Amino acid sequence: MNEETVKAEDKQQQPTRMSTAHSRELGEELRRVRHRARMSSGSVAEALGWSLGKLSKLETGSRGTGSWDIATLLGRCGADKPSRDRVMALAVEQDTGNFLRMHGQLPDTLAALSVHERAAATITTYEPLAIPNLAQTEDYAHALTGDAAIARTRIGRQQQMGPSRPRTVFYIHEAALRLPVGSREVMRDQLLHLTLMCGWARTTLRIVPMTGRSHTVLRSPATLLTFDAPIRPLAYTEAEAATIFHDAPDAVAAYQHKMRHLDAVALDLEESRQLLARWANAYDHQAA
Repeated sequence: MNEETVKAEDKQQQPTRMSTAHSRELGEELRRVRHRARMSSGSVAEALGWSLGKLSKLETGSRGTGSWDIATLLGRCGADKPSRDRVMALAVEQDTGNFLRMHGQLPDTLAALSVHERAAATITTYEPLAIPNLAQTEDYAHALTGDAAIARTRIGRQQQMGPSRPRTVFYIHEAALRLPVGSREVMRDQLLHLTLMCGWARTTLRIVPMTGRSHTVLRSPATLLTFDAPIRPLAYTEAEAATIFHDAPDAVAAYQHKMRHLDAVALDLEESRQLLARWANAYDHQAA
């Protein structure tokens, strides 16, 4: 079968489609398998008799294929058993717009997080009792998790987004500033870091004050990501042993409502910066 025939059949059988959170996660897992095998996309496509476009669209989540094709690709790349099991489970999972991903102690290495954080146009996140993962210093992350490797991975996750990082809004409840994590020096440095972040381009940091009225939306953490059209938004929240993702419109709407409420009750940018600076100064005096 020549290359023109392969391309024609690919186009006829699997047209380009709008990607979903599920299909992009599957594509990212396939890309990781290929990269671990140190194989170029061209060499893999040629070995499988595929067009380069077919492989590229699979890895970006903009086309589907059968589980036989997925298994063949995994075999060609020499994927280990845990990778094969994880990818094949994704390949046969029904895409309902709501899914959870089990993780170890923390979710920082989940493909469903990294691929979407890199692709997002905006990230809006809320934390009631801790500094958000994407704003933590390494010392704070280490003190919070008790694991130096996880702390390094978390910092790498922040750096992975690069200088053209998504526009990011952090809503942090004042309770997270009051709750000590690690030593007073760790808290001082973390709050100084947040104070500096108030001046970063593409970053907005706002504090929900303790003086505000209680509301159900303040109870649990949440993150909402948006993307360039036509990709629909993605929301997620981290639980103890799993992270729950949603790109179903009804579920995402609940997160959008939550973020609108936080926007209404949080301090403005300058008030938030001043409050952070006061808390950093308070921890500095305690550490002296």
